Amino acid sequence: MLYIAVLLLAILFIAYRRYYPVKRIQCIRESEAKERGRTVVDIRHYHEVHDSISIVIPYAYLKRFYSEIPQGSVHLIAGDRVELNLGVRFLRKKGFEVRSYELAVCKSKGKKEVFDYGV
Repeated sequence: MLYIAVLLLAILFIAYRRYYPVKRIQCIRESEAKERGRTVVDIRHYHEVHDSISIVIPYAYLKRFYSEIPQGSVHLIAGDRVELNLGVRFLRKKGFEVRSYELAVCKSKGKKEVFDYGV
């Protein structure tokens, strides 16, 4: 019975990290984040990045290369919400202040919103 409880807790923890949304992050465009002085970090795969003016470090390489990101406010570009959640949690754990994001699969048409997962 104890093994089942431990296994269930492990599964819940993994699901929480991947799928539970990170709240209070602003959704803005990459150019607007640059104007505000934020470091733009793109965590999509290399072959998905076409015209980014940012630091490109795919999520799979963040553990190895996060030290190349300057400390301070960060704007994150992710491929989907799962990648966004994982990237934000990792960078916050390493001491970065992730202030905004942009999803590649869902471009907002210039509207600003706070990511509260009520969407």
